[in-house]
Amino acid sequence: MSFVRRNWLWLLAAIILLAVPFLFYDWTKGRHSGFALTLLSEIGVMAIFALSFNMLMGQAGLLSFGHAVLFGLGSYCTAHAINAVKAGTFWMPIELVPLVGGLGGLVFGYLLGWLATKQRATAFAMITMGLGELVSAAALMFMAFFGGEGGISIDRVMGTSLFGISYATPWQVYCLVLIWAFIAASLMKLQTETPLGRIANATRDNFERAQFVGYDPRIVRLLQFTLSGFFAGIAGGLYVMIYEIVTFDTLGAAKSANALLAAYIGGAGGFFGPILGTIVVVLLQSGVSLISSAWLLYVGVLFIVMVMFAPVGLIGLIGMHTPIRRIGRLGELVVPYLRAFPAALSVMLGFVLMVELASNITIGAAQGKKFAIAGTLIDTGSPVIWGIGLLGLIGGAFWLRIEARRFRLRWDALIEDAKRQGVVV
Repeated sequence: MSFVRRNWLWLLAAIILLAVPFLFYDWTKGRHSGFALTLLSEIGVMAIFALSFNMLMGQAGLLSFGHAVLFGLGSYCTAHAINAVKAGTFWMPIELVPLVGGLGGLVFGYLLGWLATKQRATAFAMITMGLGELVSAAALMFMAFFGGEGGISIDRVMGTSLFGISYATPWQVYCLVLIWAFIAASLMKLQTETPLGRIANATRDNFERAQFVGYDPRIVRLLQFTLSGFFAGIAGGLYVMIYEIVTFDTLGAAKSANALLAAYIGGAGGFFGPILGTIVVVLLQSGVSLISSAWLLYVGVLFIVMVMFAPVGLIGLIGMHTPIRRIGRLGELVVPYLRAFPAALSVMLGFVLMVELASNITIGAAQGKKFAIAGTLIDTGSPVIWGIGLLGLIGGAFWLRIEARRFRLRWDALIEDAKRQGVVV
């Protein structure tokens, strides 16, 4: 029972993640939705990747623009290992194959980190960007390892399972990804509580003081970089098992940007922040992209809004409510939130309508697409529909500004009350 009490959040998350695929289960045909399982598997892989990125940015204060290199190299190592097992060169259970990616990420993490961690701050970021571009270019030149533009293809049905599982179905792969995601997340959570994790925080907060008391910040950065490479490699290994192919795109800046977006949107200051950010980013990429060609614009705007108005991220916004919850007055924010919700919804819908209208008269018109809402065709040249979008955007912004002031007054009053009661804010 003590184990359940200590880890109830992890157990609840596992139950939810196992249950979610059944929301998309086709009971008439007796099978899961392949798209839903692939999407959920992608979230699991990217969550590991974003957490490994946060080992650098969130824990050690190192902003990397080339973290996908470790992810991609782990994928390539895993692909070659699977092909070697299929060829009978050596034997390895498929359940442990992601470890090959982890070891590849570990080795390359040390080699690349030895160079990158000689500097910190902006110089470190620029070095990682250069390394990312260097390896991406090399992927198109060294055919033997990277396979050129076509990449390396695999067949994950290896017949070497310890449990007699073929992993031929998306459900089986999803379960494997889920297990590895929990293992990797648990290990990264434990790492934050180790002496290395603590001193990484110290070098992030006060570089000179950590150096003054006898620690070598460069060694701390190197170890942190190497360990983050291990977990990024595990994510890369799972990635190639999901899609059964790895190309030079996995090494590119776009993949690194995904980790950066997930960490910032979710909140780099909290361990679970990148996981929340990953869910948002993957759903935007894989969900919104199916219904809108302007999905990248939405991702960019969301990132800008979070950086400007909520730099602590989603997990930070949730954590800000803790003092109010401790004094038992969290319920008093329900009405202010409900008052602000219609205004925020008006701004969002007005913005989306304006973007979709603009997208339709440019990209959509060139592709011969028609703009429809709930099955009703909309005349994108009508001033009325543009006026509705503009009214929702501008009118909602003024309305939201008024409600935000009211909300702030109530919030400040509750925070002051929490301070009077001795609650740390």
